[in-house]
Amino acid sequence: MASSLPLPIDVRLMGWVANALFGLALAMALGAFGLWAARHPGWAIGGITVVGDVEHQNAVTFRAHVVSRLQGTFLTTDLAQVKRLFEAMPWVRQAVVQREFPNRLKVTLQEHEAVAWWGESGGGRMVNAQGEVFEANPDDPQADQWSELLGPDGQSAQVYAVYQALKPLFARMGRDLERLELNARGSWRAVLDNGARLELGRGDTDELLARVQTFVATVPTLALRYGGRDIESADLRYPNGYALRLRGVTTLTEPPKGNRKS
Repeated sequence: MASSLPLPIDVRLMGWVANALFGLALAMALGAFGLWAARHPGWAIGGITVVGDVEHQNAVTFRAHVVSRLQGTFLTTDLAQVKRLFEAMPWVRQAVVQREFPNRLKVTLQEHEAVAWWGESGGGRMVNAQGEVFEANPDDPQADQWSELLGPDGQSAQVYAVYQALKPLFARMGRDLERLELNARGSWRAVLDNGARLELGRGDTDELLARVQTFVATVPTLALRYGGRDIESADLRYPNGYALRLRGVTTLTEPPKGNRKS
């Protein structure tokens, strides 16, 4: 009975190395072929389908902002880059990009829903329904009626949330909240549609609501005592009430008699 002798270790090592090199060469060849195939003109992007919110978009803006900057083929183009290109367009809040075989891209857009100005009316900066600030040229016929919101950087969501909470309260007075501002010291100020300026003071939303609720519930009665005059200003920062100034109503303080000039 014949027996086989084990191969020397150096021979077996050479065999392992040869197999490894062959496998590496095969993988590199397949990778090179795949890369060549992916870049082949036959995989050129045949078109882009855009769905979703496209009220402020058109083919001209797509070609100018996106199509002219696309790189690669259907298989190699970077979908994250395409997403960034679409989201850099005015009014676009979010873009979802997908490949659709054999050669198209599908993009689903969500546009900003403008609800108020951020800063001065007509300044080009707006707040969307999520409380985010964005820049665009408004074409909404209701833009002139939007309120103005303002606050420190990164605080737009908080300002919009407080605005939403206070607006219904002032509506009970028959007034609209025209401007709401949060300054760097954390103090709130409001301006109504009749020009009345209200100092709301500091505090969280519940504290502000409590002050405004007290004001809204009591100020009509006070105004009636003076013929229903409009409010010029009010200071709600007092712990147990507020100071009120009505249009056309002034308080005169006579100087001491000894200080009067003849």
